[in-house]
Amino acid sequence: MNSLGFDKPESQTRVVVAMSGGVDSSVVAALLHSQGYEVIGITLQLYDHGAMVGKKGACCAGQDIHDARRVADALGIPHYVLNYESKFKDAVMEDFVETYLAGSTPIPCVRCNQSVKFKDLLETARDLGADCMATGHYVQRVVSPEGRAELHRGADPDKDQSYFLFATTQEQLDFLRFPLGGLRKEETRALATKFNLATAEKPDSQDICFVPTGGYAKVIEKLRPGASEPGEIVHVDGHVLGAHSGIIHYTVGQRKGLGGGSGEPLYVIRLDAPNRRVIVGPRTALARHRFRIKELNWLDTPGAREDVRVKVRSAQPPVAAAIHPDSAQDAEIHLVDAYEGIAPGQACVVYKGDRVLGGGWIATD
Repeated sequence: MNSLGFDKPESQTRVVVAMSGGVDSSVVAALLHSQGYEVIGITLQLYDHGAMVGKKGACCAGQDIHDARRVADALGIPHYVLNYESKFKDAVMEDFVETYLAGSTPIPCVRCNQSVKFKDLLETARDLGADCMATGHYVQRVVSPEGRAELHRGADPDKDQSYFLFATTQEQLDFLRFPLGGLRKEETRALATKFNLATAEKPDSQDICFVPTGGYAKVIEKLRPGASEPGEIVHVDGHVLGAHSGIIHYTVGQRKGLGGGSGEPLYVIRLDAPNRRVIVGPRTALARHRFRIKELNWLDTPGAREDVRVKVRSAQPPVAAAIHPDSAQDAEIHLVDAYEGIAPGQACVVYKGDRVLGGGWIATD
């Protein structure tokens, strides 16, 4: 059995590596190639940034494609670029806009994995006759004693990306491999230097790929001119505090720019999209013990769990909770301790220890 779990020599095992042009996926390609696997690199052209906001260059395109190609050429492996701009726009960017306009806060990276990378790209890998597809995500794929592939948190707690992969299906997980899951980021950088990769010193991406400067409102206004309408800022006690220029500029838990008439800090408690109202109040009004999730995806046997932990923000640690499904798609989450700033549109990922049991999207009340 080779290191990827196949009962044949590495040279007879074909692996498609999703090469984003960053250091992580570059190391995956180099590492597998050095181990003797037949490696094929694929880079997706997802989005032309210049076409959207009038800047030169591209994101998930120009420089990234160039960097991925340089790495592939240096390794001597085949490399293909697939134009997925149309699919990405329909499945990810349009959802991003619609979610914000509905008063929720989207996570486009999850939608991209769910609808493009682990769907269309994975099918392309199968068409190429690959035995598996490898990515540079910091998560671990663990095979249980019963032979079931499980999704676990990455060994590096600062880089763990399991939150963003909760929507991965069992069929996809069976086909995927994550060679960096047991490494820390500094170990990956060291390997990049060892392999003399062109991306060894390339900084990590910090923004949503099609919003590289963090100005998501401009992207929304570009895709939906005039869609962001003004409305009222209303205190939870019912009185109107002022006006806003569009709910797309706010998210649950936000404090900046809200002021406070009596000196009391105000926070966004919820967004009333149909009436274009931003509801604000004291921090205590953010605390919640229960909320609902939708589009539930299980990577374990479905059912209620009383002793689990859930993660409701990518940068926050999991907290003690219970999950009570109402159907195959919906569930209610009960938190042991109240949590502040639970935002509709974000993911709720359910863990048992380091294992991802599943998750769903936080629903509006």
